[in-house]
Amino acid sequence: MKLHYSFDEFSQINWASILPILLPFLFVGSLLIIIALIDLFRHRNRRENIVMWTIIILLFNTIGPVLYFMIGRKDVHTRALRN
Repeated sequence: MKLHYSFDEFSQINWASILPILLPFLFVGSLLIIIALIDLFRHRNRRENIVMWTIIILLFNTIGPVLYFMIGRKDVHTRALRN
C-alpha cells in the first residue's frame, strides 16, 4: 500500500481523458463569476458593500456568485423605504 505520492505521478495522468469532464465545470463556474461581477458593477449605485461582494465572488469560486445572487442583490433604496 502506497501512502505517499509525489509530483512525478502527475505526469502519468492522462489529461486528455479528464479534460472533457472538467471543462463544463470550469466553464459554468467562470460564467457564474463573470455574470455576477457584471451585475454587481452595473448596479453598483444601488448595492451595498461592493468591495466585499467582489472579494467573495472571486475567492469562493462557485458558492460566491450563488451567495451574491441569493443575498447580495438586495437594493439599498428598497430597504431604506421599508424602515
